[in-house]
Amino acid sequence: MATSDSTTTQVAAGPNAAAWLSVVGVGVVAATHIWKLPSALQQLQAELHFDLLFSGVLLGVIQVASMLGGLLAAWCGERYGLRRLLMLGLLLLGVGSLLGAASPDALVLLCSRLLEGIGFVLCTVLAPALIRLNCAPTELNRAMGAWGSFQGLATLAGLSLSSLMLDWTSWRWLWVAMALLSLAMLLPLARLVPDDRRARHTESGVRGQIVATARQPAPWLTGLGFACYTVQWMAVMGFLPAIYGAFGISALTAGLFSAGVGGVNIIGAVVAGRMLQSGRSPSVLLVFAFLLMAVSSIGFFALPWVQIGGGMVGALACAAVFSLVGGMAPAVFSRIGVDLAPSGGSVSAVIGLMQQLFNVGNFIGPFILAWVAVLAGGWQASWVMTCVFSAVGIWLVLLLRRRLTFGSRVESQGQASGAGAR
Repeated sequence: MATSDSTTTQVAAGPNAAAWLSVVGVGVVAATHIWKLPSALQQLQAELHFDLLFSGVLLGVIQVASMLGGLLAAWCGERYGLRRLLMLGLLLLGVGSLLGAASPDALVLLCSRLLEGIGFVLCTVLAPALIRLNCAPTELNRAMGAWGSFQGLATLAGLSLSSLMLDWTSWRWLWVAMALLSLAMLLPLARLVPDDRRARHTESGVRGQIVATARQPAPWLTGLGFACYTVQWMAVMGFLPAIYGAFGISALTAGLFSAGVGGVNIIGAVVAGRMLQSGRSPSVLLVFAFLLMAVSSIGFFALPWVQIGGGMVGALACAAVFSLVGGMAPAVFSRIGVDLAPSGGSVSAVIGLMQQLFNVGNFIGPFILAWVAVLAGGWQASWVMTCVFSAVGIWLVLLLRRRLTFGSRVESQGQASGAGAR
């Protein structure tokens, strides 16, 4: 399989760490719009009058655009330029957040989340290809490890910021602040990221790249494996402040604890990037991550921590392990994805297809977890969901390993960069 994007692209400045770090920053800001919601759910439910199941829909609906429009975003990026579409995504996030701040009812808030979802998909589908474009080959493992941490960074920032702001002001001002932050990110994106001067493509040429990519099994398997991670992590993190509320702590404390748990996801992503750089097998890292996510989720949900003295510490520890080892998955899957473009395909199309698949997990995860909790009368049976998806994830990783030699490709690049450093 060819590992290069077939689109002819020239960037005058060449590899540029400031450029790809700015793109990672855009991803963090985009994903923070997801995580401004969990800490605000109690205020929103009281003011706009909706139930737990609708809360699950609100948490997942921002992923609908990604679930349906990943390949369309890739087509637009190939046709009109990656940086230009990222800037449009930031604009849509800002407008959507301002609309949400003015919502008179739950329906308008839901529509604003859909608009934010369009901005989110533009920022996150095209970012890996733009990072690859502005990154030296020997730094690609590290750069994609940094990209893999964007959700963890966003969770830490989003839950912390929202918890602190909501302690003294309304959720509407939080939405306004997030809109302004999104618009402010346009400046570093415009100044630090070179314009990707892309060769003109006919509509049929771009369509051919997408078709060539979609015909290959590897992007599908990788995206489905990624979905087995996102379906769990989004669901657990989305309801974590509510789960911690059962311990009788304040909403601020629950939000900050949840932010800390989400933040350790960054460590897993960075560690995975370093391990890939040193030549470790991607499949081994992924199987390890899924196994520990399953075990730690059993500890978190099945044990009656609320009834145990000092149980809050045990619950925090289990959730932290779940998030930390889970952070390895997005870093490894993202790194695999940028090398899966077939001859005649494109990196953007691979990431777009993967994004559509793993955002199915982001969308349905909170709803499934809420449904299980309603059926069980509490969160105690939720480990069944996480363990099932971990098992399916391991199966998909092993299937992908048999079909491809992706491990040897990533390992060889890591070993080459290590030799260069020496």
